[in-house]
Amino acid sequence: MPDTFRLTLAQLNPTVGDLAGNAAKAQAAWAVARDAGADMVALTEMFITGYQTQDLVMKPAFARAAMAQIDALALACKDGPALGIGGPNLKDGKLYNAFYVLQGGKVLATVQKHNLPNDGVFDEKRVFSPSDVHGPYRIGPLRIGTPICEDAWHPEVAETLAETGAEILLIPNGSPYHRGKPSLRMNLMVARVVETGLPLVYLNMIGGQDDQVFDGASFVLNPGGHLAAQLPQFDEMITHIDFNKTADGWRAKPGPMADIPVIWEADYRTCVMATRDYLAKTGFKKVLLGLSGGIDSAIVAAIAADAIGPQNVRCVMLPSEFTSQHSLDDAMEVARNIGCRLDTVPISGAQAAVGDALAHLFEGSEPGLTEENIQSRLRGVMLMALSNKFGEMLLTTGNKSEVAVGYCTIYGDMNGGFNPIKDMYKTRVFETCRWRNENHRAWMLAPAGEMIPARVISKPPSAELRPNQRDDDSLPPYPVLDAILDGLVDRELSVADIVAEGFDLATVKRVEHMLYLSEYKRFQAAPGTRLTPKAFGLDRRYPIVNRWRDPG
Repeated sequence: MPDTFRLTLAQLNPTVGDLAGNAAKAQAAWAVARDAGADMVALTEMFITGYQTQDLVMKPAFARAAMAQIDALALACKDGPALGIGGPNLKDGKLYNAFYVLQGGKVLATVQKHNLPNDGVFDEKRVFSPSDVHGPYRIGPLRIGTPICEDAWHPEVAETLAETGAEILLIPNGSPYHRGKPSLRMNLMVARVVETGLPLVYLNMIGGQDDQVFDGASFVLNPGGHLAAQLPQFDEMITHIDFNKTADGWRAKPGPMADIPVIWEADYRTCVMATRDYLAKTGFKKVLLGLSGGIDSAIVAAIAADAIGPQNVRCVMLPSEFTSQHSLDDAMEVARNIGCRLDTVPISGAQAAVGDALAHLFEGSEPGLTEENIQSRLRGVMLMALSNKFGEMLLTTGNKSEVAVGYCTIYGDMNGGFNPIKDMYKTRVFETCRWRNENHRAWMLAPAGEMIPARVISKPPSAELRPNQRDDDSLPPYPVLDAILDGLVDRELSVADIVAEGFDLATVKRVEHMLYLSEYKRFQAAPGTRLTPKAFGLDRRYPIVNRWRDPG
């Protein structure tokens, strides 16, 4: 038996539903492995279908088509290395999340997932059946055990594989990003290595899918938890890991060592990748957004330009009688710094026309929130008209603080197909702007230098829907608001817990009321980048009708 084994790792970006395209990516990776003399090439969890499929994979015709694509791939890759690839498995009337090992023109082994995640964005118990633990399979000289994603987050599957003869662990994953996720994965996988004494390969996909971003950052560990290879976060990569058989068992030789970015960069790149892939995978090449002169629209414009290039970003200023000159100037400077187009569409005429049309019904009432919302909704109408006319996806620009408490107008500034900063609190928006001004990376398609002028970052936020309006007229100051929301949303604390941290009871109760009252808006909001384990959407599913309030 040979005492060496070459494993090719394919950290790639599949597209949900593109069975032929995903198979072509897999076959191309297999060809790279073949040319490099590899014994096996591995792809990630559910690669053939893309991930997450949600209920799509429950459609029998789709699952059967995916399995047929696996069979065709086995035949196409019969002369060369084995190929491991994730996909659905229909068997005996049950649907499994599986990992197929293809060799010699056929399916050599089918490993089915045992532990099905059912928290956060995952609902796999609804979709798949759990399987018994599968033993290791042999490729050449090596017996490989394959816990599939969640199977490696718990000890029993890896321990069973070690006890039944596995000599390395190969873990295909569809693990989406949230802040701090790489460290969490590493800590858990080190535990599996310590428990089993086996080398471990953690292979994760990359790419955006709806609100989630799969960030790669695959790695290889030797016994003792020693890092043998670290693949980059967010980048596609095909690389080869060589294993040697020693007196103490199989060991991975040193491989590539990429740096994992700090959280500010990782969050920003997640927003860029989410926007880029959402557009590319839904068929859009250009975007537009309302550029108000404020900080939220400025950072969204920068994210969009970094994702698809400034030449593909249209910014639109929609001034009313309440729009200040400094907002006009700031919007112009942002567009100039980024290098994108800026159009101006005044809404004063439309606002007057709507006012005239409603005057006989509004007679005797005082102007107020209704008239403010009309302005926002007129902007939404104009932006959607441009989107329809020119085929440019409208990006909406509300931050997590505004989305949380409903400081946004449904059918107005909430209009749009995607929100890059939906899971970014306002206080983090400020810091993200500063980070982007001071940093530039090769993956950014917009220029280096100051994207967001200092005045945009430092001026008091305002919706400018009435004279001298400021956000803190209607909301607590953002540092206070965000800290309370972090308690209510991200940490699920009680009102009493948050008050015990030093916050005013009346303010906490007010924020809680606004949070629950705005659920109907979030239910109709555009999808947006997930950055935390408590993003609005799949992570946090609250009823729209809800009379309960924490008595504190």
